[in-house]
Amino acid sequence: MILIVGLGNPGDKFLGTRHNIGRETAQSIGNKFGFPEFKFEKKWNALISEGRIEKIKATLLLPDTFMNKSGNAAGPVARFYKVKPRDTIVLHDDADILLGRAKLSFHKHSAGHKGVESIKRALGSWDFWRLRVGIQPPFGASLAKGGRKKRVEAEKLVLQKLKPDEQKQIRKLEKKIFEGVGAFATGEQEKAVGIINKNT
Repeated sequence: MILIVGLGNPGDKFLGTRHNIGRETAQSIGNKFGFPEFKFEKKWNALISEGRIEKIKATLLLPDTFMNKSGNAAGPVARFYKVKPRDTIVLHDDADILLGRAKLSFHKHSAGHKGVESIKRALGSWDFWRLRVGIQPPFGASLAKGGRKKRVEAEKLVLQKLKPDEQKQIRKLEKKIFEGVGAFATGEQEKAVGIINKNT
C-alpha cells in the first residue's frame, strides 16, 4: 500500500490558492484513478479515500488541519494502515519551483515548509517522498511571456488565487503527475522521478 498526503488549508476561502495546490492535486489523483468520494474521519480530523492505483492499494489523505499541523493526521494514519515512510508521498506547494513544473524527491529536508516539518515529526523520519508542485510565476528571462521582474517571496505568494491560465498549466502538469504516481505505485520510483521531474 502507498499513502499520498495532500497538504493545504481547510475551508472555502483557501480553495484555488497556491498554498492548497498539494491538497487539490491529491483530489485530482483520486478522480483520475476512480477513488470513492472522500469521507471525513473524526478520529484523525482528516478526509480519507481508499482505492487502487495501477492495482496497488492506496490511501489518499487530506488533513483537515492547518498546514503546520498536517502531521497530526499523517502520523496516526500511516501507523493505522502500516504504511512505511518510504511508501508515503507528501504533495505540497513549492515557491522555489516555477508554476507548471514539479519535482519528486526522497529524503529531502523541509527548506522551511511548515507542513513538511510537521509530517517529519509525526513519522519520525525524513525517509518519505515529497512531490513538490511549483507555484512561482515566471520571472527574469520569461518576462516577455508575462512573467515578473523578480522572484515573488513565498509569504506574499501562497494565498494568491491561481489565475485561469495558471489553472490550465496545472491541469497539464497533472497528466504528468498521474503517470508518475502510477509508476511509483508499482514500485518504479526511479521511473516516477524521471517522468515528474522532466521539464517539458
